[in-house]
Amino acid sequence: MAIQFRLHPQLLKNVPLFASFSDQQLQTLLGFVQHRSFPRNAFIVHAGEDTDALYVILAGRVKVLITDDDGHEVILSMLGPNEYFGEMGLLDDQPRSASVETVEPCQMLRMSKAGFISLLQNNFEMAMLIIRNLVKRLRDADRKIESLALIDVYGRVARLLIDLAEEIDGRWVVTRAPPKQEIAHMIGASREMVSRVVKGLQQKGLIRAEKRRIIVLDRQSMARHAHGR
Repeated sequence: MAIQFRLHPQLLKNVPLFASFSDQQLQTLLGFVQHRSFPRNAFIVHAGEDTDALYVILAGRVKVLITDDDGHEVILSMLGPNEYFGEMGLLDDQPRSASVETVEPCQMLRMSKAGFISLLQNNFEMAMLIIRNLVKRLRDADRKIESLALIDVYGRVARLLIDLAEEIDGRWVVTRAPPKQEIAHMIGASREMVSRVVKGLQQKGLIRAEKRRIIVLDRQSMARHAHGR
């Protein structure tokens, strides 16, 4: 059964991007946003399209990807609840730089370009959040370039798992590990190589795979792999 969302100020207040808005600003925001539902494996935007809206994820996950002329896919990032995409093209008036596809059923807010620019001009805190998010994505891109250029596949897998892991009851756990094919697309390797690396990390006692979860057993050793040591 699809999750039902009713747009109201408190729902918007729970989204970090809008958390600093006053009640009056939230009421104004309601006029600029629409609720959208998407099934799994649906494309929200395509690279090269005109940028006409910002999307905020309320529930579900998406992958941001680019493809070459032969259809080979590279996953730039995975985004989940309270994260957003589409702001770059709204700021520089350029076409979409990447495509976005759902990996789970998603609930989203769609904000028009006119609404985004208007709110950005009148809310300093929102502007700073957008800037910080852009800086974070630039730093992530720098790390990805470094990883592809300087670190072997073992290190790339280790770095990805460390980045995805969260501390739960004293253990570092990747609660929803991507399929090996997605990992391959994220780190620039083949699925077969990723399978060998994951198996090797398990044999060394550095991780334990449990269905869709991966438990990082030796974070220090994984970190050394992640830094090419």
